[in-house]
Amino acid sequence: MKSIFFGRYTLIGVMVAVLAIIIDQGFKYWALHIFQIGELIMYQEAVDWTPFLKFTLVWNRGVSFGLFQQESEIGLILLVAFRLIATVLLLAWLARIHTKSSAIGIGLIIGGAIGNAVDGLLAIEGPLAPNWLQREGVADFFLLHAGDFSWYVFNLADVAIVAGVALLLYDMVVNKEPQTHGSS
Repeated sequence: MKSIFFGRYTLIGVMVAVLAIIIDQGFKYWALHIFQIGELIMYQEAVDWTPFLKFTLVWNRGVSFGLFQQESEIGLILLVAFRLIATVLLLAWLARIHTKSSAIGIGLIIGGAIGNAVDGLLAIEGPLAPNWLQREGVADFFLLHAGDFSWYVFNLADVAIVAGVALLLYDMVVNKEPQTHGSS
């Protein structure tokens, strides 16, 4: 009998997801606790890294691009639950994938979803984390801009999700065969 959560490329996807989580959470720890971006932006708006990229801090208590902002603890818990349910569904999809590139893409999406879910968990008041790890929401840092136009503030978990979706789309175009196999 086939496992619903394990397929030919599941291990590759899971390894990519774990790597994405480690990079995302490691960068967030560095930015918040070593670089101390929160302290820095109290005295200036943001740090210019390039003419088109600023390093800043925005606490996102919603989903991607700041949609569905939540002020209540119940709302935050529901968002974390949504991210975790999506992760379980993605893991089931990963077990059915039959190309390495699709497995990497889904792994990136899973890693990004879990990276942001960790921030969501750390934003819920209670015994989930020590005070020094508590967050006000999902920590977003990067602001792309050109002149007066600026894009949403995002983090490395968001980059992983977008890269994963792009890789899945690329794989669908290049490999014109179906991306999953049936249960037969």
